[in-house]
Amino acid sequence: MARRAFSHLGLATLDLDRTRAFWEGVLGFKVVRCDTMQVKEGGQIRHVFFDAGDRQLVAFMEPRGVPGIPAEFDAGINRGLGVPEMFYHFAFEVDSEATLEAKRAELIAKGVRVTPIVDHEWMKSIYFKDPNGLLLEYACWTRQLADDDAIMQVRFTIGMQGRSPVLDFRDE
Repeated sequence: MARRAFSHLGLATLDLDRTRAFWEGVLGFKVVRCDTMQVKEGGQIRHVFFDAGDRQLVAFMEPRGVPGIPAEFDAGINRGLGVPEMFYHFAFEVDSEATLEAKRAELIAKGVRVTPIVDHEWMKSIYFKDPNGLLLEYACWTRQLADDDAIMQVRFTIGMQGRSPVLDFRDE
């Protein structure tokens, strides 16, 4: 059987209603499946799947009163692990620089703090966070990759502030 793409990403949230409002209302991802799982030992887990495009899904689970699962934890992944915020992030592809600019303007209009467009030389991106503190990205390819791109080499330098790279979330 041929590999198609990823099926889904599974993530955690402490506030599924707020997460759903953002991913559905702000990002426009359609909810395609919702479940409540009753846990035999007590509590429940709410589970929502969003269609990120081409049948690739992003899912969130929210534990409520489940023994052994903390009532509070860092759902943003990076802070909890003590790594820079760029390490674990999720990027969604858009088809053009014009679409990327429109997505940025749309997010700002909805009150989301978004970086300026970042030029990675082969791709351009914008970065922002969801209510869980997850770093999200919209990205578009600006050229096809060549054989030289697959060779590990120094291509650029980034600034670090403490242990986290500086991402500028100013509104322009």
